[in-house]
Formats: sequence, structure tokens, C-alpha cells
Amino acid sequence: MIKTEKQTRERRFPMFQGILPIKKSEISAEVIAGITLAALAIPEVMGYTKIAGTPVITGLYTLLVPMVLFAIFGSSRHLVVGADSATAAILASALVGIAATGSHEYTALAGVLALMSAGLLILARVVRLGFMADFLSRTVLIGFLTGVGVQVALGEISGMLGLSGGGYGLIQKIMVDVRQIGQTNFYDLVISFIVIGVIVGSKNISRKIPGALIAVIGAIVASWAFDFKAHGVHILGEIPQGLPLIGLPDVPWSFVLVLKLLPTAFSMFIVILAQSAATSRAYAARYDESFNENIDLMALGLANVGAAFSGTFVVNGSPTKTQMVDSAGGRSQLSQIITSLIVLLVLLFFTGPMTNMPRAVLSAVVFLIGLQLIDIRGMRKVWRQRPSEFGVALATAVVVVLVGVEQGIVIAMVLSLIEHVRRSYRSQNVIVTMDKTTGAWRILPVTSPKQIEPGLLVYRFAHTIYYANAQQLFEQVVGLVEATDPPLSCFCIDASAIADVDFSAAETLREIYGILKDRGIRLVWANLVGPVKAELDRYEITDLLGEDTFYENISDVVDAYLKYKRSN
Repeated sequence: MIKTEKQTRERRFPMFQGILPIKKSEISAEVIAGITLAALAIPEVMGYTKIAGTPVITGLYTLLVPMVLFAIFGSSRHLVVGADSATAAILASALVGIAATGSHEYTALAGVLALMSAGLLILARVVRLGFMADFLSRTVLIGFLTGVGVQVALGEISGMLGLSGGGYGLIQKIMVDVRQIGQTNFYDLVISFIVIGVIVGSKNISRKIPGALIAVIGAIVASWAFDFKAHGVHILGEIPQGLPLIGLPDVPWSFVLVLKLLPTAFSMFIVILAQSAATSRAYAARYDESFNENIDLMALGLANVGAAFSGTFVVNGSPTKTQMVDSAGGRSQLSQIITSLIVLLVLLFFTGPMTNMPRAVLSAVVFLIGLQLIDIRGMRKVWRQRPSEFGVALATAVVVVLVGVEQGIVIAMVLSLIEHVRRSYRSQNVIVTMDKTTGAWRILPVTSPKQIEPGLLVYRFAHTIYYANAQQLFEQVVGLVEATDPPLSCFCIDASAIADVDFSAAETLREIYGILKDRGIRLVWANLVGPVKAELDRYEITDLLGEDTFYENISDVVDAYLKYKRSN
């Protein structure tokens, strides 16, 4: 068999699928895209540390080891891995009552969560749990991210006003901010407005202008030149220089600790799974490229192992950073390698000036990140096109805002499943008949039980048969038998849409067979796929009906029925 270039490349270089082949003509574009990503992402990830509650330097660490590991081991050429607002918010909601925000213990626990998330991602690869990403629908993600956006944006009000803030949960934080409003620091407020103005203004001119970077550098220079600290402006203070220390998170490891953090790690795992897969799929489809979800699961796991061992928090496939690289012309993971090299230089030589950065700058950056997550347009679209799903999205957003991000994930999954089951368990079954003049198949509703031949009715059950819809099958079959005229002598179930039959459904089929037999009606099947036929064999349904009741298609059923009629 002739191997394709891609197959050969994967065999020889299984670790560089997102980078190779490197085309000389595209290297300059990749370098520019990497520089652009660094300019846009550095202030962004520093802002995410305010959401996560970790030291500012840990944001830069997310763009170092984790990004390089995914670039090397991932299969997607486009997905950018780094700090993410959703997982950062989940992290903060879980650790806020366990350790002091920003403390060494808190940062170590953040590393533990990254390591646990990595374990779940690698386990998902081994036992093929990738399907769990499908349980967070696009509707739910819109509601979830909108709720996170509201929580993140309102949570930064105190920082933008220079207040000390406080309180647990968004409502308490807002109440504390209202009580402290008289203590607003005028300088912090002005700085926040200027930063917002620079970022929004530059974006309106061109999305390629690194407005956040310009605002950050400008604020640092102004703070140093005019000694903002002397005027009561809150600044970041000392930031460690150099590379992160490599090693396991420094915590007293125990089964109790792992058990306590497991729900949070699982919530992060679900968000990483859903958001990363959706982003990779979108960009692979855009450029007609392939990617391997299983390889990416392992790569995401390794990236989070890298995060845990390099002293930072959980990383995720980022839609915003992926779009940044794509807009700048990056078409492979080489761009991310360039970004990591720039971050390395910043860590080695440029952390000193960051000590003068006003905290209000990061609050303003995070405030805008929160506003960007609030998808009003998406919520309106869901409301207009699918009102019932809008209720799910809105409920998810409300739970995230009022209760917490972690709880919002659980509610999102539960509501998604309930909405799916509510709509799908009663399938839209039909009657199959034929236009005698043209020979074309026709589909009719169950309420119009037209026979395909006198005495023969073909009924298509349009869903897997299981305990929740077995009663619907029973009621419709019995109702059709009683409603058809002339009386039936043969009832055919078109099983083309049936992918599974559970134990309860098998019992229902026995009941249906008994009722039809008592009325002198033969039960036959058409278009039954092999695995489902094997299930009927195991349930002894085949022995009950007989092997001669299974036909390859509806035409064979009709031919056999007409032949039987002629012979009798």
C-alpha cells in the first residue's frame, strides 16, 4: 500500500504533527504571528492571574512550558494552548475557601489541579472518554461563558476603583464595593478609563494593533516617570525574574486532598475537552486539514503536566488566542514556539519594569475580557431560533453568576441532557409507502397509516429503542394495527434508524409480537444493521420471530409479501 506524505511524516515525526512540514515561504508569516500573539497574549494572561488568584508571573509561565509541549505533541496546527478565563474562574471558585489567594499554598494547589486535570485528560485518551465533550452543547457554552463574563467583569470593579474589596461570591463582592464606593482612588479610576480607552480605540482602528500591550507599557513608563506609588496608586510590586522552578507542587499530598479537589478538576476537564475540541474542529474545517482528537487529548494532558511542574495553573485550548494567530497569518504551531521564545526573553530580562505596573491596569484588561465573554448576540440568536434552549443557556448563566462557576458546569451538563432527552426520547416516527405511478418512496406521519400494499404496513421507528421510548413504540404499533383498513396481515418495522435495543425495549418487542400474533399479523423487520441484529439474537427475539422475518430492505419485504399473497 502506498503511504501518503502525511502518513510517512506521522510515522517518522509523531511529535511534530502540528509543525511539520515547515515551508520556507511561510516562516516569516509564522514569526510575525508569533510576535503578534506574544504582544496580545502577555497582558491577557497576566490579567487571567487576577481571575485565577495566582501571582502575576504565573500567567507568563502558561505561555512557556505548556505552550511548547502542546506545540510539540499536538496534532492540530492551529489550536493555541494557554491560560483561559473559564478554567481560571473555576480554579478561583474552588480554592478561595481553602487557601489565601495568591499565597504559596494557593499556587501549589493550583498546580495540583492542573496535574489532576492532566490525569483526567490522559485517562480520557486511554479509555476513549472524548465523547464527554459532546455533553456541553454550543447553547450551554454560550450561557456558561456569558455567566463567566458577567462574574469576571463585575469582580474587577473594586480593582478599577482602587478599593480593597472583599466578600465571598459575586453578590457579596458587589455589596462590599457599594459600601466602599466613597473610598474610590481617583488615580486608579483615571488609569482604568485610559487603559480601556486605549484598548477599545486601537481595536476599532485595527484588531492587529496590540492595544493591551500599548496600554501596559504606557502605564509602566508613566508609573516609573511620575512615581504613581507616591500618589497612592496600587502597583504590582516585585515580580520574580528568571525561569520557573521545575518540580511537583509543594503540598502535603493525601487521598483526602485529591478527593476534595476532584470535582473541580473534573469541571476543568470537561471545559478543556469541549472548548479545545470545538476550536480545533472549527479551524481544521476552515483549512480543510485533519487533526487527531486522541493525540490532542494526550497533548493537552502533557501541557497541563508541564503547567503543574512549572509552577502555574491549568491551561486550555483558547479560541481567542487561536483567532489572534490565525488573523496574523500563522498556520502552524511554529507561531506558538516563537511566542514561547519571546516570553522566555521577557522572563529573563524584562520582569523588573513590571513592578511599576498599576494594578488598575490589569483590572481594566480583565474587565474587558469579561465583557468580551458576554455573548449577547449569541443569546439573542438562541432566543430567536430555539427558545427552549435559551432557557437552558440563561439558567446556566444565572447559576454561574449567583452560585459559582463549578456548579454552573454541573448544571449545564444536567440541563443539556434533560433538554436532549425531552426532545428526543419521543421520536418522530413515520409511515413508509410508495407512489405507484413514479415508484418513489413517500413518508407520511403516523396519523396517516397508509398501507404500502393492502394488508402490509411499513412503520419506521426513528430512534434507538430504549426504556424511555419503548412505551411509545408499543402504543403506536397497537394504535396503527387498530386504525388501519383493510386489516393487516403483515407489519414491518423499518429499523434503518435503530442503533441499539436495550433490555426493556426487548421485553416490549416480545409484548408487541404476542399482540400481533393473537391478531394473525406477522411481524417482520427491514434495514436492520448487524450489531442490532446481534442484540436481538442475544435477547432471543430472533428465535421468537424466526430468521425468515428479517429482510435487507423494504423492497424485499414488499416482494416477499406479494409473492406470499399470490401463492395463497
